[in-house]
Amino acid sequence: MTEKRELHGEVAGLLLAAGGGRRLGGRPKALLEHRGRPLVEHAVGVLRASRCGRIHVVLGAAADEVRARAELDGCVLVDNPAWAEGMGSSLRAGLASLAGTGVRAALTGLVDQPGIGPAAAARVLDACRDERSLVSAAYDGVRGHPVLLGAAHWAGVAEAATGDRGARDYLRAHRAELRLVECGDVAEPYDIDTEADLGHLE
Repeated sequence: MTEKRELHGEVAGLLLAAGGGRRLGGRPKALLEHRGRPLVEHAVGVLRASRCGRIHVVLGAAADEVRARAELDGCVLVDNPAWAEGMGSSLRAGLASLAGTGVRAALTGLVDQPGIGPAAAARVLDACRDERSLVSAAYDGVRGHPVLLGAAHWAGVAEAATGDRGARDYLRAHRAELRLVECGDVAEPYDIDTEADLGHLE
């Protein structure tokens, strides 16, 4: 157990929170209200509860407003001026911000999945072994988030991350190295993408 506690300090939380909410009428996802506070605060809380050593939050749409309204003390806030290009640009910006920090892996989550809580995040984090680890939550056997990217994979992930695809192509190409951790019993992997999805928020 001591080894896992030490390792947690070497894993960073990386939250992608730059989306502009195009299908939500242009409402930035980070600022959607959930339990009385901006959704980005909830997502940061999930990473904190999983005991990541540091947390980097990638901002894009309405970044200044997110800074003003959300309580993100202790987080490293990363601006992605190219956020409109899609999730891939945010993932690249986030991984670049972690270069030189000495962390061995990044536990990567999305701001618009409030059904995924600390239990799932901690399971994925606990499966990290070293900088070569590649771990993903799974829901009924289907890969989802969060995803843990060992530092040895960052350059390859960044190169493959284009448009809205994030790490998807890289993970598919390296599926023999990818460890899936079933989380369907402790989390629901829905996204907040459309007006109909807003019913998931409290």
